[in-house]
Amino acid sequence: MIQILCKNTKKTGNFKFGTSIFEIYNKIGPQLPYPPLCAYVNNRVEGLDYRVYKNKQVEFLDYTRYNGMKVYIRSLFMVLMKAVDDVYGEQDGKLDFEATISNGFFFKLDIGREVTLHDVDILKQRMKEIVAEDMPFIHQTLPTEEAIPLFREQKLESKALLMESRGRLYSEYYRLGDTIDLYYGPLVPSTGYLKLFDLVKYYDGIFLRVPQEEHPDRLCDIVRQDKMLANFKDTHKLLRITGLSTVGELNRAIDKGEAGTLIKVAEALQEKKIARIADEIVNKGNVKIVLIAGPSSSGKTTFSKRLSVQLAASGIRPFAISLDDYFVNRDHTPKDEKGEYDYESLYALDLPFFNQQLKQILAGEDVALPTYNFVTGEREFKGKHVKLTSNMILVLEGIHGLNPQLTSEIPDEQKYKVFVSALTGIKLDKQHFISTTDNRLVRRIVRDFRYRGVSAVDTIKRWPSVRLGEEKWILPFSEYADVMFNSALLFELAVFKNFALSILENVREDVPQYAEAHHLKHFLRCFRALPEKELPPTSLLREFLGGSTFNY
Repeated sequence: MIQILCKNTKKTGNFKFGTSIFEIYNKIGPQLPYPPLCAYVNNRVEGLDYRVYKNKQVEFLDYTRYNGMKVYIRSLFMVLMKAVDDVYGEQDGKLDFEATISNGFFFKLDIGREVTLHDVDILKQRMKEIVAEDMPFIHQTLPTEEAIPLFREQKLESKALLMESRGRLYSEYYRLGDTIDLYYGPLVPSTGYLKLFDLVKYYDGIFLRVPQEEHPDRLCDIVRQDKMLANFKDTHKLLRITGLSTVGELNRAIDKGEAGTLIKVAEALQEKKIARIADEIVNKGNVKIVLIAGPSSSGKTTFSKRLSVQLAASGIRPFAISLDDYFVNRDHTPKDEKGEYDYESLYALDLPFFNQQLKQILAGEDVALPTYNFVTGEREFKGKHVKLTSNMILVLEGIHGLNPQLTSEIPDEQKYKVFVSALTGIKLDKQHFISTTDNRLVRRIVRDFRYRGVSAVDTIKRWPSVRLGEEKWILPFSEYADVMFNSALLFELAVFKNFALSILENVREDVPQYAEAHHLKHFLRCFRALPEKELPPTSLLREFLGGSTFNY
């Protein structure tokens, strides 16, 4: 017998050796608002089919928990993949993931002609039939040398290539009827769990709608993000041209000794994008303020410095102003729902004073600029001045840069707005993406540990509140940008791999943050490691790894 502690109820039960998580739930599980989809088993996410052979601590998760919803969405992906197989035949590339966008998931569907509304209706109907049949997701394990030809037989080349390049003795996969697929986390027990979804035609592809995490009985609203989608499409187009759109293809290039060339080309392409943005600013002729915004760890600081270099090369004198220096005094700082100072709120900034100074600067006045003292929590003046001349442009970088209220008193024609984000283009395989949020979290874990003395546990612990602030104050204004800049480099997770893994190994199993650390380690191990020595000193990744020629 083994002993199981249910963390939800604080109850302990004795079970037979090899009892499944689902059976444990039926005996000592909590009354959740919705059916359980998975569980933390010793703080690792496991499926309900997972069998326990030792004493464990278990916490059951439903739709309202982040990892529960991830399991739901992952399972929906396989239902969609099976529907495509059933309607159009099995072939890798027929269904190709493009973007996490508009509160859902955008796929390209290659059927040799334009996708019509009728095609989408047929696929959606087949998905509903698969759900109604309550088909089991069968979790299987094979020696990798046997799994690879199995996937190649079904023309799933990108998945076979990934298995080939990971160097693992055994590979786990799921089977749904005749459809097989690799997954990087558990699925629900059967398709009957997946009752709420929608599939609609979206631009030149199909769009999978999923439930809201807070209200799982409702679908997420579709929010138009045309510029973001265009940025994703440009990224995937470039990756297809280079032949490196999946991790397996990247690993193969690294094995062939092509890493140095790969880094040089990717860095050069990114610099060309920055140069084009600088040219557009200069050609407009009347831009006086460049506003740069983006979520945490998007690389906006290095971007602003590299953009300033390109502006200088065009005869423009950039002058940097930090929005942090316009915080209100601490006793006037708004507080969040926990009663803590909310420095991510727009209203933590002194907007009237900021706009007054901008108008004075644009009028050609000599203006004394403030410095915010983070120790005393008060504004100071230390003799820093600016007087705008005809060949000068102000460069403002901060999370609220695109919020119209920030510069409400400045004419639009004098502003140029840039949204910076790490839109991860490279995919694990044709149908499975790497979350841009995971990419940024890896960046932040490495930077916080190496240069701020912050542990991975503390960074992961704070990450949900960071994301909430982004959802409220940054992402809603991304479409206001004049241009979007993708700071992700296709090889970067291969460079971060060894740094991040060594830091994440220190996250202990007995802390809640272990689940996220385990997830990050799992997908990082899919990459071949790349040495950082090939990175140029101006690389955007140097902001997180160190060794930059820029001062931060």
